[in-house]
Amino acid sequence: MKPLKKLVLILGDQLDENGAALRDFDFKVDEVVMIESIPEAQYVWSHKAKIALFLSAMRHFAGRLKELKYPLCYIQSSPLSIVETLKDKIVREQITHLICIEPGEFRLKLEIEELAKDLSICLEIREDDHFFCSHQDFNDWAAGKKEFRLEYFYRLMRKTHHILVDADGNPEGGQWNFDQDNRKPYPKKGPGIIETPALFEPDAITQEVIEFVKHNYEKHPGALDDFRWPVTRAQALEALHYFIEYRLRHFGVFQDAMWTDTPFGWHSILSSSLNLKLLNPREVIAAVLQASQKYALEISSVEGFIRQILGWREFVRGMYYLDMPKLAQDNFYEHHRALPNWYWTAQTHMSCMKDAIGQTLRYGYAHHIQRLMVTGNFALLAEILPADVCDWYLAIYVDAIEWVELPNTAGMALFANGGRFTSKPYIASGAYIKRMSNYCESCKYKPDIRFGEMACPVTTLYWNFLIKHRTQFESNPRTRLMTANLRRISDDDQASIVSHAEYVLNHLNDL
Repeated sequence: MKPLKKLVLILGDQLDENGAALRDFDFKVDEVVMIESIPEAQYVWSHKAKIALFLSAMRHFAGRLKELKYPLCYIQSSPLSIVETLKDKIVREQITHLICIEPGEFRLKLEIEELAKDLSICLEIREDDHFFCSHQDFNDWAAGKKEFRLEYFYRLMRKTHHILVDADGNPEGGQWNFDQDNRKPYPKKGPGIIETPALFEPDAITQEVIEFVKHNYEKHPGALDDFRWPVTRAQALEALHYFIEYRLRHFGVFQDAMWTDTPFGWHSILSSSLNLKLLNPREVIAAVLQASQKYALEISSVEGFIRQILGWREFVRGMYYLDMPKLAQDNFYEHHRALPNWYWTAQTHMSCMKDAIGQTLRYGYAHHIQRLMVTGNFALLAEILPADVCDWYLAIYVDAIEWVELPNTAGMALFANGGRFTSKPYIASGAYIKRMSNYCESCKYKPDIRFGEMACPVTTLYWNFLIKHRTQFESNPRTRLMTANLRRISDDDQASIVSHAEYVLNHLNDL
């Protein structure tokens, strides 16, 4: 009897030769398929650097599979969607069994399941093993809970995986969370010399991809002149080593700091490699723990970094699959304003937005505070439609895959799900941006002015938001002090704030 052929689909964010998709692969009859789909970069208006990163990493990975003698069908530049291209191959070759790792987008998972049903083929979707917490484990933890908080999940993960805990399960350093030690701005004179992260000159494959993207996605946002992202596992490992050796020791204390023309700070710049599966989070954490012992690093830096990977990254992935598709539709505040045009151009008078979006267009990158407390904070205060904001984040950042982008944007930055896994809206006035950066020094607007021509739009919209949602904020112990500050503002000034905010909201494109 002839052996049964199985088709193994590997997506662009599943580039691990040891991944679950290739488990039990039969080299005699099975086949791998990888698909470059032009529409996949167009359903959101994707940054050129994001497109180039995915295509270059995929082509390099395809080369690695060929070295390992995997039978591979690599489809370049398909004018059809991934599922339509896959359907064409399945029908043409009369394939009856399809294997894939669970896609990082709920939409694509449903489309693949529907395809298998329509074609009456056997589909095996394997769970992505690049995570510490399985879906079942997360669902078991979430069962019966009315509120979902990172801190409790994070402690469980630490204990379960014996990371930064002693033999009795107590936290190293005497506390679970050193977040309070990791919120300092740069010194007033600036950040000083910062070790540049590991950057990689484009090789022949990447150069070919860059030219392809320039030609085929000419009108897409962003630039490619500074494309230096890791596109292979070897490069990703080198980037990890470099961060640990030269940047980790300063990461913690300044992880929330911002400064003009300082796009990377002391951050690891490893998220794209983790999300493409060029790196495994287990090896990243193991390397950090080893370095911590070797160099006697501050526990605050080590814990702060590990919390992002073992805690928040795992947590938002669990919440994504728990809450989809509702999460993508949530709009707690019923915001419906259009995203300002300058989110795509950085042509705004607001220095904070100009710098954060400008570097985003140049590199496809901004660190978490720029995303949360600059671009995200403004989008919430400006009452932008959450779906439009989420599409922007998904399109514009090289590390954005929906399972990680959507919970961060809709759930944390925009409070669109009403605080299902955050205890308060993350909003701030221009005073916060002034404290954490030097942006305000070169800005035409003044962060301490609440209304009028010179008023910082962030400040105006912040106080307007508090006035509009005073009842909600006063009912929450974590936000009650924010509305208490309204009592220090006269009724006349509050009326002026609301009036000026209405003008700002109606002229967002002119800011």
